[in-house]
Amino acid sequence: MSFSSEAKEELCGRALENTCCSRAEAYGALLFCNTFTPREVRIITESAGFARRLPILLERAFGLAFDRLPCPEEQKYIFQLTEAGKIASIIDAFGFDSRQSPVLHINFGLLEEDCCRGAFLRGAFLSGGSITEPAKGYHLELVTSHAQASRELQALLTDMGCRAKHTERGGAQVTYFKSSGQIRDLLHLMGADRSAQALTATRAQKALRNGVNRRVNCESANLDKAVDAAQEQLQAIRKLYALGRVEDLPPALKETIVLRETYPELTLRELAEEFDPPITKSGLSHRLRKLVELSRR
Repeated sequence: MSFSSEAKEELCGRALENTCCSRAEAYGALLFCNTFTPREVRIITESAGFARRLPILLERAFGLAFDRLPCPEEQKYIFQLTEAGKIASIIDAFGFDSRQSPVLHINFGLLEEDCCRGAFLRGAFLSGGSITEPAKGYHLELVTSHAQASRELQALLTDMGCRAKHTERGGAQVTYFKSSGQIRDLLHLMGADRSAQALTATRAQKALRNGVNRRVNCESANLDKAVDAAQEQLQAIRKLYALGRVEDLPPALKETIVLRETYPELTLRELAEEFDPPITKSGLSHRLRKLVELSRR
C-alpha cells in the first residue's frame, strides 16, 4: 500500500463525532470530488476506506443516501447523487442558493472552529488529494476543478499557518506543498498523526543518509569548511537574539534566520530551495554574511 493510501486509511478510521464536523468534511469532499453541480454529484475513488466512509458521512451530515453505489465489477468506487431534492438540500446546508452553482466559493462561516477546518481539509484530501512517498520526495497536493474554491483554500490554509503553492494542470487547480515540515503539519491538522510521524522519521533517516553520503563523496576539507560556516552562522544568530537585534531586521533576514535554525544541516544550495519562492545560492550566501557582520558589530 502506498503512503498516500495509508494516510487515507488512517483518516478514514477517525470517528464522525458531530454534525458540524461531518458537514465540514463532506463539504471538502464535494468541492474536491469529480462532479458537484445542482444536477449531479459524482465521487470516484480508489480508496477502500473512503468508499466505506462516504455513505456514513452523507447520512451523518445530511441524513441522505446515495442514489448510486459502487458495483462489485468496477475497478474504482463510484458514488452518485442525481435526485434534485437531495442535492438541493445539501447546497442549502452549505448556505448557497440551490438554483445557482454551489462550487464557486468556500463558505467560511461553516469553518469557524478549528475542528471543522481540520475536517474540511480531511474531506478535501480524501476526495482530491495525494501525497508522494516521503523516501522519494516531499509533495502533497489537493486538486479541484473550481478556481475560486482553490484560491479560497489557499486563504484558509494561510490563516491556519500553512504556506501553500498553486499551479494549474490540464485545467485543474492544484494546491500543493513541497516542504516536509508543511506536509507534516497539514497531516496533523487533518488528523493523520501516525502518517505525520512516519514522514518525520523518514526525513530524519534521509538527513542522516545524506549527511553520510556527503562526507563520503565530498572532500573532507570542503565539508568541514561548510560545517564551520554553518556553526558560525548559528552563533551569529544566537548573538543577534541576545542583543535584541532580530526584531529590527528586514523581513528577508528574519526569514533567513528562521530557515537556518530550522535546517542547520542543509547546504547553502539545499537551504536556498526551502525559501518561498526559492532564492539563489549566492543570494543566500550574501544574507548569511550580512547576519555574521551584524553580529560582529
